[in-house]
Order: sequence, then structure tokens, then C-alpha cells
Amino acid sequence: MQYTRSEAKAWAREKLVGQWTTMVTPFTAADELDEQGLAGNIEHVLRLGTRGLGFSWNMGEFWSLTREERYRLMELAPRLVHGRALVAFQVTDTCLKDIVAMAHRAEEVGFDFVILAPPYLVTKTEEQVIDWVSRVAEQVDIGIAFYNSPQFGTVLSARAMSRMADLGTLIAIKEASFNLQLSLDTHLEAGAKAVVSMPDEEIFFVGEPYGIHQQVMFANTSDWRFDTPSSNHYVRFIDLATQGHWDEARSVYAKIRPLKAVSRKWWGRIAGRTGGALPVQMVKFWGELMGMAGGPVRAPLLPLTPAEREEMQRDLAHLGLTKPP
Repeated sequence: MQYTRSEAKAWAREKLVGQWTTMVTPFTAADELDEQGLAGNIEHVLRLGTRGLGFSWNMGEFWSLTREERYRLMELAPRLVHGRALVAFQVTDTCLKDIVAMAHRAEEVGFDFVILAPPYLVTKTEEQVIDWVSRVAEQVDIGIAFYNSPQFGTVLSARAMSRMADLGTLIAIKEASFNLQLSLDTHLEAGAKAVVSMPDEEIFFVGEPYGIHQQVMFANTSDWRFDTPSSNHYVRFIDLATQGHWDEARSVYAKIRPLKAVSRKWWGRIAGRTGGALPVQMVKFWGELMGMAGGPVRAPLLPLTPAEREEMQRDLAHLGLTKPP
């Protein structure tokens, strides 16, 4: 690890910059971890200029992985990235002992920090969540990023996250409620204590009047869904926006808007029919059309229908990202 407990926040302020990606966990047709596909996906994403990679996150279907698969993924990822970008691993679980064990192992195998969300069962109040994260922070030295998302059943207020950011090794907050006002408030209330990121570029368009400068896009799948190694407009936009080169960033974003419109169409359609679950099946198929490994999703998620797959392929062909069906 590149920092001590007392250096964690300063390290994060310096190092957590630019575009961070969320990696899917590819599976084979036999529903096994696709290690070859994972290696290929990492190489593909690194060619786009991404600064960091998140493994076993929500889009990585951590909730469907066996304990052995999570640890195998944990062993593989840093070795495959081999220091060419920062790496983080999600240790969210409902068992405190398992979280601590995973965090210790993540540090041992070379992850730069871990991300942690509420345990999505009996933790129903803000006080419980703060206590939970505090208990983890007391037992591990590796930096922790807190993940605020309705996917876990509890969304914290900006004030609660500001209190949590007082923890010495709470280095970052991924404010993924997609409540724009909550994201703005979190930046304002906790941003001086921890690196705060809303995982949508909307924050760059509305944050300036509040004095908000988001230094990292932490993290989404837009890089490898929108970009190719020869045309990485999304990563370039994030680099420019996070560095404060706003006029040039606006110009680059104009090239992203058509892709964003198609993404919102599919994100909304698939998430809407599942009551708000992340559309991993949509993201995986989109990635496959871009040349990445995805494979099936695991229950309780359901695959796209053949008609949906054909329609999405037509949409992406219209954008020039792939061939028509």
C-alpha cells in the first residue's frame, strides 16, 4: 500500500483523479468466471486512458459471486492490471468479519483501497451505517470509499456522510443516489474531508455555481461503452473537466451527447422494468458489441430478450459503434 493510515486522505486527494471505470465480471457459457475474458477486458479499458478500475462492484455482480469467486477475482485483478492504473475492490457484505477479512486480503494482494456500502439487511438508520463503517475502519489500514446508493436499501444524507468523512481512513465517497441535490450537498458538506464523486457527468454542468470542482469520475461504465482506443472522447472529456479545462471539455462533450441519449434510453427501459435494479444485462451486452467479454448475468437478473438485443445493436450501429445486426 502506498500510504499509511495518517497519509490516506492526502494520498486520495492527490491520486484519485480522472476517469475510473466499473468492470463487469465476465462469465463463460458454463457460468464460470471467465478469466481470459477478464484479462482481455482489462487490456481494452486501459487502452482508453482510464485512471482506475473497480472490481466486484455492483456492475460486477458481487452479490452473485461465491466466496471463492470473490477471492479469485481479488487475486487476479491487481496481477492483470500490473500497476498500470489504480485498483479498488468492493468488500460490501452482511458479515462484519467477512468484510474485514476481504479488506485485509485486498491490501495484501495490491489493491489501493476498498469500497464499502451498507450491509443491505438490518442496517436501516444512518447511525447504524456510520457505526458499521467505523467498525471496519478501526480494524483495517487500507483506505475506504463509502458507496451511497439506493441499491443497498439505505441512502444517507449529506450530513451523515460528512460525519463519516471524519474517519481517518474514509478517503472517498461515491454519491450514487442520482439525487442531484444530495450530490451537491455531499460535495459541499463532506468535500473538504474526503474526495466526493457523483458518477454522472451532470455534476460538471451544475456544480460550478456552487464552487464544486469534482476531481474524479468515480466510477461508471461510460468509458468502455462510449469509447474506442482510437476515439476516446468520454475519457478525454472527464480528464478535461476534472482538470478545470471547461471550455474545451464542453466542446468534447458535444460528441458524447448522442451516445448518452441512447444509453439513457436503454438504462431507463431495463431498470424501469426491474423496479430500479442496475441494468447489468444491458451493460454486458453493450460491452460485447464493443468487443469485450460479458457473458450471461446471474439470477435474479434476467437476460435481454432477442428483440432487445437486436434493437440495441441497431442503435449502436446507427452511432457507428458496431455493425448492424
